[in-house]
Amino acid sequence: MDAIDRKILAVLQQDASLSVAEIGSRVGLSSTPCWKRIQKLEGEGVIQRRVAVVDPDKIGLGVTVFIAVETGDHSEEWLRRFAEVVGAMPEVMEFYRMAGDVDYMLRVAVASIQDYDAFYKKLISAIPLKNVTSRFAMERIKQTTALPIG
Repeated sequence: MDAIDRKILAVLQQDASLSVAEIGSRVGLSSTPCWKRIQKLEGEGVIQRRVAVVDPDKIGLGVTVFIAVETGDHSEEWLRRFAEVVGAMPEVMEFYRMAGDVDYMLRVAVASIQDYDAFYKKLISAIPLKNVTSRFAMERIKQTTALPIG
């Protein structure tokens, strides 16, 4: 990946709806070589997909909860089952296996505290967990999907 590919990625992260001609203009390429580079980046999996970023408040999902999960079972079978259960929950926006004193971290988007309570009950009934700690975001100060491409 060269500097032009990085410029293309930076432009696409800001606005993936731009035409190939506009992207090319911004990075100093004509349409055809720009399109070929974009196709190559997609083919290599660098560009995974192009999506619309939606404001959660405007669609009624303004409550963000960060959930720290500890488990007493670190087996491969338990992790497979946990990943399957959590992966099927549409409220879960992000899901990480962590190093340190917390085993897993989830970011969840829900409409209300009551909706979170229903989600929590579904989570704890689906698979055995040692400890679940929930932290509610009071204000979103920064949110981006753009990686810092240098």
